Amino acid sequence: MFKDEYQDDQTQFRRSILELSSEEARAFFLKNESYFNADLPDYINFERILKKVSSILDNSRIDNYRSANPNDYEGVNYKLYSNKNGKYDWRPLEFIHPALYVALVNAITEDSVWESIKARFSLFSTDLRIQCQSLPVESLDDTIDKAQQVSKWWAEIEQRSIELSLEYDYTFHTDITDCYGSIYTHSIPWALHDREFIKQADNKNDQELIGNIIDKYIRNMRTGQTNGIPQGSVLMDFIAEMVLGYADLLLTHELEVEKISDFHILRYRDDYRIFVNNPQVGDKILKALTEILIKLGMKLNASKTLSSDDVITNSLKRDKLAWMSVPQIPNNLQSQLMLIYQHSLSYQNSGSLCRILSQFYQNLGDVSKLRNVNPLISIITEIALINPRTLPACVSILSKLMNPNDTCMISHELIGKIQLKFSKVPNTGLVDIWLQRLTIPCLKEMKYSEPVCQVVEGDSVQIWNNDWLSKGKLRSAINPELMVIKKKQKQAKPVIQENEFSLFLRQIADYY
Repeated sequence: MFKDEYQDDQTQFRRSILELSSEEARAFFLKNESYFNADLPDYINFERILKKVSSILDNSRIDNYRSANPNDYEGVNYKLYSNKNGKYDWRPLEFIHPALYVALVNAITEDSVWESIKARFSLFSTDLRIQCQSLPVESLDDTIDKAQQVSKWWAEIEQRSIELSLEYDYTFHTDITDCYGSIYTHSIPWALHDREFIKQADNKNDQELIGNIIDKYIRNMRTGQTNGIPQGSVLMDFIAEMVLGYADLLLTHELEVEKISDFHILRYRDDYRIFVNNPQVGDKILKALTEILIKLGMKLNASKTLSSDDVITNSLKRDKLAWMSVPQIPNNLQSQLMLIYQHSLSYQNSGSLCRILSQFYQNLGDVSKLRNVNPLISIITEIALINPRTLPACVSILSKLMNPNDTCMISHELIGKIQLKFSKVPNTGLVDIWLQRLTIPCLKEMKYSEPVCQVVEGDSVQIWNNDWLSKGKLRSAINPELMVIKKKQKQAKPVIQENEFSLFLRQIADYY
C-alpha cells in the first residue's frame, strides 16, 4: 500500500488522451496495447504490422489501395471470443483489419480533425456534476497504459464515490446492456456534429465530416452492419466515449429542463454512479437517462440497476468487499485455492479474482516439495473454465505447478486432460493461445486448432480477409507472420513470468 492510500499519486505518471497533440495521439493509437488491449502472450505483438501499414499509407486514402468494398466481405476483422461465465455469455474481441485500423487512426488524428474532436469532448464535459472518468490515458512511466487506467478508476471512481458520501445520502448504480454491441454507428456522427445537423440531407452523406468517416470505417469492418462496434482496442474505447459523452450532454440538457440540480454522476464507460439526496430525484435521473439511451439505440441493464442509502459500502465493488471480509487466508495451498474457487463462484470474472490469483502466483514457493499437485491443477483449471478473464493468471499458475524449478516436467497426458475439460465449451481460441504458451518451451509438437496458434507455429494462415484490397505492397504488408516475435517465442521459459500476464504491477496492486 502507499503511505497515503487515499491519494492517487499516479496522476503525475499519466495524461489523458485529450492532452495529446494529433501526432502524439496517432503514435498512441498505433501502439500494440492500444490496438488490442486484452491479454495475450508477449510474443504476439501487432506493432510491426501497424508500423509497416502506416509507412505505406502515409496519410493517403485507403480507397487508393482497394479493389472492392470491404463491407461486402466476411472476416475482414478477426474475432476471438471471450466468455463471461464459461457458458453462453460471449463477447467478441476483434483484431481490426490493420489497413482499416491505421486509415481510421490517420483520419481522426489529422491536425484540424483532432482539435475538433477535443473541442467536442470539452462540450460533453461542460456540466461538472456529470463526470466521465474513462477516457483512455497514456502512461508516462514504465507501467503500461492499462495499469494507469486502473489507477485512475480507483482514484476517480471508487475513492471519489466514498468522498461523495459527505454530500449525498443515496447512490444509484446502473450500466448499459451490451454497450459496444448495441452502439448504433450512425450515432457517432450525431455525437460529433449533433443529430439535427446530420439529419439534414446535405450532411447525412458528407464524407468530409469526421463522424461520417468513422461510421463508414466501422461498417466496412463489419459487413455493413450499423449495430455494434468492435471490442478489444483503445481506439474503439475512445469512439464509444464519443457516443457516451454525447449522452452525457443530452442528459445535462434534460436535467436543466426538469430543473434537477442536486446530484452528482460519475461515469466509467457504460457504468453510472448517481448520487442524490432524494431517492425520487435518482429515479427521475434514471428515467431521463433511459429515454436518452433509447434514442441512441441503447438501454440500461434493469438487473444491475440498484439503489442504496449506504453510499460508502456501495462505493466498493461487491467482490472486493467480499474478499476484504475474509477473516484469514489459510497457509495450506489447497485451502487457499478452495477459498479462491468459492469466491469465483460468487463473483465470476471479477477484477478482485484476477488480483487474488496474481497474488497466489507470487506466493507460490517451491512446489517440488509438494506430494501431489494434481488437486491444485484441477482446482485452477476449474477456476479458469468458469472465469475466462482469469485465464492468463491461471495458466501461469499451472506453469509453476507443472514445471517445478522452471524445469520441463509437463506431460502430454495432463495437458490432454485440460484440453478435454475446455473442449466442453465452445469458442476456445483464447484458451488455445494460452495453452500454447504453456507448452511451447517443453512440448513444441503440441498442435492447436486456433489460427493464431498456427501462425505462432509458423504455418501460413489467413487472419484477416484481404480480398477487397488491390494486389500490391499494402496487401503484402498485412502478413500474419509479423505478429509473432520469434525471439521472444524462443526465449519463453517453462514457468510463465509474472510480467507476461499480470496487469497488476506491485505499485498499484492494492487498488483493485
